[in-house]
Amino acid sequence: MAAFRYAYQKIVDLKSSEKTQAEWQLSSAIGVLQAEELSLSELRTKRSEWESKQHESSHQAVSLAELQLMQHYLEYLDSCIASKLTDVRQAERKVESNRSNLADRMKDEKVWLKAKEHAKDRFRHVMQIKEQNELDEMATVRFKVSVPS
Repeated sequence: MAAFRYAYQKIVDLKSSEKTQAEWQLSSAIGVLQAEELSLSELRTKRSEWESKQHESSHQAVSLAELQLMQHYLEYLDSCIASKLTDVRQAERKVESNRSNLADRMKDEKVWLKAKEHAKDRFRHVMQIKEQNELDEMATVRFKVSVPS
């Protein structure tokens, strides 16, 4: 029996490769998002610590310059947090974009795999018909040989 060879196998392989690449891109984007979220969390923790220090220093004798310095640093941390929030949102959009891309690649691959499967089914059907015709012909020949004329 002949082996099945799909004429568009290279396209199936390409679609599979594109899906794998999309998975890697999504994975990378998720890693960037997690790093940005961790950085944001660290900035918020640092701000909270400095806010506590400022609150504690209000009960102690601290120079005005130190209080101003603390306030300026808190404002700096606020601007860093605002900037980091923008980075996090951008990373989230990138993750969503990569998820959408992966979904598209998965659909493409699935379409081509289904087409391959249908072609394989048609091939099997044709081969079964050929095999059945050969068996029928052999039976006919045997019958003719076994029946005396």
